[in-house]
Amino acid sequence: MTTDTCRAWLLRFGGALAAMLVSAPTFAELAICTTPQRPDCPMALTQPAGQEFTFSRLMFADNQVAIENLGDRIGYPHWQADCSESEPHFIAALKRLTRLDTNSASQSISLLDDRIYDYPLLYIVEAGFASFSQPEADNLREYLLRGGFLLVDDFHGSYQWEEFEGWMRQVFPERPIVEIPPTHEIFNVHFAIDDFIQIPGLRALCLNPGETWELPIMKSSAISESNASRQQPRWRGVLDDDGRVMAIINWNMDLGDAWEHADMEEYSALYTATAYRLGVNYVMYGMTH
Repeated sequence: MTTDTCRAWLLRFGGALAAMLVSAPTFAELAICTTPQRPDCPMALTQPAGQEFTFSRLMFADNQVAIENLGDRIGYPHWQADCSESEPHFIAALKRLTRLDTNSASQSISLLDDRIYDYPLLYIVEAGFASFSQPEADNLREYLLRGGFLLVDDFHGSYQWEEFEGWMRQVFPERPIVEIPPTHEIFNVHFAIDDFIQIPGLRALCLNPGETWELPIMKSSAISESNASRQQPRWRGVLDDDGRVMAIINWNMDLGDAWEHADMEEYSALYTATAYRLGVNYVMYGMTH
């Protein structure tokens, strides 16, 4: 998020948001809020990787209605959020913290690309703004039933949840989304997760100082959601017939921002450490189940 972007938000949405930011003296002092954030995402690899694991980000078309309803016009496709720094940081952590043969390069890939079946995990951000065609949904279903794993991250509030549920029903109309309990193996497969805390994104830190939950930029008259729907993190999933987690859903949190900003002193080490442990667990679970 650039300073110009924040100013544009103020000019566009004025009033209450402007008053909130002006009254928060810490905002202007946080370098993390004024560092340019222009994503530069690598495209799909032309040949299957020789390594066991390649970090693969899922591409999608934006849901323009959802973007307009929440005023979330970021200037680039939502699937690209944070890719420039998030992936390299997390890949470095995988190499340091595990023995997994991890590719140093990452990729962005479409569900219409048959090469998705060469890669065991797909990562999707801003899932509340995603839109999938039925062929894409059918391919995601096939991918997951064959043993693939979907990591869902960085979406917030009841409105985005409903949008996410809508396209997930395209994939699995017959399978419910269930709560994943803290005792589940996925939270202990490599690291034991003890603190199930809300991991804030940059927008929470910069636009909602002192809180870990993300304010919407705006809400149109079509939106009916309370801020309370954004304040509690939830770990949910979709299971196969044998109880394997096919999709792990991190709602009301932003692991990618925590990976990205691990070396920024303004971003708490508690959040980054938890996000890295969760991410490593998800990869190891997806690779072994």
